[in-house]
Amino acid sequence: MMDDKFQNKYRTQSHRLPCWDYSENGFYFITMVTQNRECYLGEICRRENGMPYMKLSDFGEIVDNEWKKSFEIRDELNCDEYIIMPNHLHAIIILKKPIPDNCPGSTDSHGSHGSHVETHGRASLQSSQSQATQSANQSAAQFVRKPKSISSFVGGFKSAVNSKIDDYIDENNLDIPKYNRNNHFSQPNYHDHIIRDENEYYRIKNYIINNPANWKDDRFYE
Repeated sequence: MMDDKFQNKYRTQSHRLPCWDYSENGFYFITMVTQNRECYLGEICRRENGMPYMKLSDFGEIVDNEWKKSFEIRDELNCDEYIIMPNHLHAIIILKKPIPDNCPGSTDSHGSHGSHVETHGRASLQSSQSQATQSANQSAAQFVRKPKSISSFVGGFKSAVNSKIDDYIDENNLDIPKYNRNNHFSQPNYHDHIIRDENEYYRIKNYIINNPANWKDDRFYE
């Protein structure tokens, strides 16, 4: 199943795990795609040595700036790896909220920051796997966008991108529709996957890094 996902055949349906609380600490692989997979964010170019790279468009620069700002204003989230492609964004993000002092067994000495598996160690990834298994065995609950959760982060990021791109359209007098609730810049849904162990983490990380080189074989290639 994992091999199918990362051989340039990333599936378009959500990988949201039933009963999993997406405000729980863990490592998450997320993908956001532009509406109708339009290649608004830039193009894949090649350097003089033949190496491919992503050249961001003006819209792509806006997305990149808002992405970085999203982590500057959120202590509980860190971006481990990301790539903006012509019509989508892949990222590994780490949700690490401090454990309350009154929580049983709260001896975690880490703060709310950290950006690598080496920082948090194997225990964090194994904890994500254990929590996912426990949550999957619980009864299904209605989805609610909780504060300091993956869904609230994505919602805030998308809203900021829409607003900044609308400003850009106005400032440059572009003859294109503006973005609102009925006309989203990106697809309303996003794709998420809980990273359960270190092997999976490194496989996804390499997939993200090598995305420009594999663009023409990518499922999102248009």
